[in-house]
Amino acid sequence: MQSEQGPIEGVFSIERMAKIGTGTTARRVSQAALYYVREVEDERIELQGLNNRHVPFGPVETISKDELLSDYLPMPQLFKEVVGNLRMVQKSVARGDKFRKRGENFTAEYEYANALNLDEQNVRANFGIGLCLLSRDEEDKAKKVFDRILGLDTAFSDDHKHLFNEYGIALRKKKLFGQAVDYYRRALELSNDDENLWYNLARAQFERREWGACAEALAKCLGLAPDHEEGRKMMDFLTRKGLV
Repeated sequence: MQSEQGPIEGVFSIERMAKIGTGTTARRVSQAALYYVREVEDERIELQGLNNRHVPFGPVETISKDELLSDYLPMPQLFKEVVGNLRMVQKSVARGDKFRKRGENFTAEYEYANALNLDEQNVRANFGIGLCLLSRDEEDKAKKVFDRILGLDTAFSDDHKHLFNEYGIALRKKKLFGQAVDYYRRALELSNDDENLWYNLARAQFERREWGACAEALAKCLGLAPDHEEGRKMMDFLTRKGLV
């Protein structure tokens, strides 16, 4: 754990009340919740829960430094394990990305699986395995993976938007235009402020000759980014050809 002279980083716990059992057997008990903690600027503290393998997962909360010091108990004995596990996940995902870009999909999938053994909610690892499956035309398995991703709270952060676009593009390149349209629509239900998601939805709809829907998606794209060059070109094409 970091010393008091530097920014706080470590593992902390807090006692929370939880309900266990149902009906007449239900009762409330005190349980310790564990968090990976990092101090960021202005003495703000970022908290991220630990899973049962002691790896940070899920959404990040922010509290004040005073709240941390008054309400939470430091757990220095767990810090080395947590940081070690976190680094193993990060290294496995990075290796998976490297092998996937080389086209070595079986090796990449092995690395992503190692990451998921420690952190089953890791967004990049889930995406990576899905893209590997898609590259091998295992479309049903890939669909199950991406359905799971859509249920992850952290999947729709800015850090992961490029992964959503990459998957949709992979579907389109496989000429799975219907799946690509369904996928982008589902992604946009949860993150509708990304002009590239709207543009790529329009691309898939263009391939299906759904001219009206394509124009609507392009309008959303250009409303968010009026200087989106590809979106403007496609809209001009639809207009010039009298398709909308």
